[in-house]
Amino acid sequence: MHYNVELPKSWNDMAPKLHNGIVVDMRRLRSNIERFAEIGRNEDGGIYRMAFSAADFEARTALIESLKQIGLHGEMDGAGNVIGRPKSQRDQAAVMIGSHLDSVPAAGCLDGALGVLCGLECLQRIKEQKIETRRPIELVAFSDEEGRFGSLFGSKAMVGEINPDLLQTTVDLSGVALADAMRERGLEPLKALSARRSRDSVHAYVELHIEQGPTLDRLGKPIGVVNAITGLFKWCIRLKGEADHAGTTPMPMRKDAFSGLAEFAGEIPRILEEHGGERSVATIGRVKLSPGTANTVPALAEFTLDVRDADARKLATLADAFRTALSAIARRRGLMFEFDILSEVPPVSCDARIVEDILRIAGELHADPVLMPSGAAHDAQVMARLAPIGMIFVPSVGGRSHSPAEWTHWEDIELGANVLLRTALQLAEVV
Repeated sequence: MHYNVELPKSWNDMAPKLHNGIVVDMRRLRSNIERFAEIGRNEDGGIYRMAFSAADFEARTALIESLKQIGLHGEMDGAGNVIGRPKSQRDQAAVMIGSHLDSVPAAGCLDGALGVLCGLECLQRIKEQKIETRRPIELVAFSDEEGRFGSLFGSKAMVGEINPDLLQTTVDLSGVALADAMRERGLEPLKALSARRSRDSVHAYVELHIEQGPTLDRLGKPIGVVNAITGLFKWCIRLKGEADHAGTTPMPMRKDAFSGLAEFAGEIPRILEEHGGERSVATIGRVKLSPGTANTVPALAEFTLDVRDADARKLATLADAFRTALSAIARRRGLMFEFDILSEVPPVSCDARIVEDILRIAGELHADPVLMPSGAAHDAQVMARLAPIGMIFVPSVGGRSHSPAEWTHWEDIELGANVLLRTALQLAEVV
């Protein structure tokens, strides 16, 4: 796929003014973005690179090959994470940059992949310019960030937060087991435990990502510097009633599971207002009714609830409030209520020193950066358990993401990549 967009004036023209005279090669970066955008693309225009799918591993294999072609060491660990770094300095604490290559169904081409491909470009430019650093700069493409099997699997494996039971019992929403999906791609599930890294192996982690929201685009700002990343909990909820004839069962005598779901959905704004904060959000994103026929009262309503906030205390309060509301609704309507926890990710703050570095570097490039929180979860918040973290946002046009309409202007991509490059060099300390 080739986008009919004219390249902006290259930052290469400004090379003498920038750190060590090094900037990204935008033509090459654009070519790589377009190349990876075709991996997993469907006829509807969306990208289907769900974790541990054939397309996901095609992208990972292509990344490893790209690393090898430029003379870097590339490999896949037991959790499916792709790691790329210089062949020397392998035993030193690294400055890690990257993101993920997997996608949601019908995705755009930038969510996750942009951070990986900009990281690849940074490594290639540093190698081409023969710049030496005190610490190695390492690229990572984490597996299953998007949550086919609970979210952030690769980064959780890297920080040691997975266990044998999780590897053997986790299934996706279609009932496919994580262990089976991994074996299908040639990975032995228990070897994911070997992906764990020690604290002294990572000096810092920096992630470039599209914002996935409208703030930067509406403000007309090209760079966001993240100071905090939202936490979340995700549940699969089941309201169980009784299946009855839609014509012969009087309304007061029904145990209608969908009516319980509808009442709960109507309660969400009140619960957020009473127990959450300004940035609290809650979403029912998937609903399944059974038996699922037009003339039968639903006996089962199964649905997901995704709740997010950057304040851990508010998240805990919201969890209690949602459980209370569900229990009350179920009791009033003669239903049974149960839920499974699909994912829990605590909120984190970005490292103050790295935030200051990114703000300064973006300012030096006349970007007029915006300090802002992230409303989406990222591998960075898991990596915060291992090392100091930072995040760089570039604008999402119209705030669109998780959609084929997802896009960021080329000039904003180029600027973001150069901020990432300079930040990585700052943290790695040029010799």
